[in-house]
Amino acid sequence: MYNNLYDLHSHSIYSFDGNHTCDDMVNAAIQKKLKGIAITDHFDIGEEYEQYEPFDDEKQFNDVIKCKQKYNNIINVYAGIEIGQGIHDKKRCEALINRHSYDFILGSVHNIRNTSDFYYLEYNGDNVGVLLNKYFDELIELAEWGQFDSLAHLTYPVRYITGKYGINVDLSIYQDKIDAVLEILIKKNKALEINTSGLFMEINDTLPPAPIIKRYRKMGGKYITIGSDSHYANKVCQGIEQGMCIAKECGFDYITIFEKRQPRLITIQ
Repeated sequence: MYNNLYDLHSHSIYSFDGNHTCDDMVNAAIQKKLKGIAITDHFDIGEEYEQYEPFDDEKQFNDVIKCKQKYNNIINVYAGIEIGQGIHDKKRCEALINRHSYDFILGSVHNIRNTSDFYYLEYNGDNVGVLLNKYFDELIELAEWGQFDSLAHLTYPVRYITGKYGINVDLSIYQDKIDAVLEILIKKNKALEINTSGLFMEINDTLPPAPIIKRYRKMGGKYITIGSDSHYANKVCQGIEQGMCIAKECGFDYITIFEKRQPRLITIQ
């Protein structure tokens, strides 16, 4: 059992696919004895996300701040956001970032340009390579843009390619592009996320898997965040201890949390 547990990836009802209030998420974190939780609701760029109720960033931010104040003497609550495909509309995303004093921003790519979210795509032996090459190209672009603190679920498409369709992916084929992403993260002092959601899905692994986390460390990576990617209160903290174990096994003595966008190292103990 680890003492310093933080879940830096969670979604409340302000996310289009969220299910519980910020208050519910924080209370779940308290019950599971976390030291801190970041509410990182989705702000995704793309036409398919427009079908949902518009994301109310003002209301979401204020609600998280209320939780931060309400539970201040019990748990650390961090005001966060997950910006999906920020490179598809940099101006809009940068305006959002400047509107609020976030503690923590996750950067991610859920869909490449002119394509649906990887969750909705169908995969076969002919399209996987094309899609993944484009995906890693966009991750390189996202890393270069750099308007985030931690890169979320680096191997996101594999969650569905392998987990849902049973198509094995040899990530070594894309090693040069993955290395390019990691190099930029290191150069810009950005964190890499260990996303534990895959441990409880068909893929049965973290996103990214341990070899990439170890590679990031070997290349000089300093900052690792861990997040459950929970969309339900009862899944808050799911896999966080396993994530701590993996971080330790990959050469990290610390995990990273962010307060007012500044990294703070927390001993793994």
